Amino acid sequence: MQSFGGGTATLALIRRAVVDDLKWITPVEFTSYWALVVMVPGINLLGLTILIGRQIGGAKGVAIALAGLLLPSVTITIVLTALYAKVQRSHLIVSALGGVIPATIGVGFVTGLQIARPVLASCVKRGALSLVVAFTIMIGSGVLEALAHWPVVAILITSGSLGALTQFAGIPQKGPGQ
Repeated sequence: MQSFGGGTATLALIRRAVVDDLKWITPVEFTSYWALVVMVPGINLLGLTILIGRQIGGAKGVAIALAGLLLPSVTITIVLTALYAKVQRSHLIVSALGGVIPATIGVGFVTGLQIARPVLASCVKRGALSLVVAFTIMIGSGVLEALAHWPVVAILITSGSLGALTQFAGIPQKGPGQ
């Protein structure tokens, strides 16, 4: 019920709850799960919720996690959509939305850093070359998306291939959970 701001805000709240507050999973597990769900089609937050729920409580955990993610947000979305339809042209509402958008971007930036931290820490342990490769893949992926407008699936395949090639080139690569 706190995830105003869309998927990025919800991702940040899920991470804070299951990693920082409840310590149900480690930061490395969270990053691994997130990496897995962004590689497949579908709604990433649903996939993430399913993986976390399964680890914590099996099939019952999946059901409870999905209910906790979906029921409050669906209810709030329906109510707010009905209210918004009545006030959408209000100067106050338009101005408020102008402030919410930068805040959502800020939350997304911090969440991205939190997700990157375990990957970068693992690279630091493996050495400078591994860290350079990780930064190159991260920055290169961003550039390919922002400037070349590559499809996300092409970026993921290219990045995965680069990671595999560095493995064969002698840069020790371990998965985030290893």
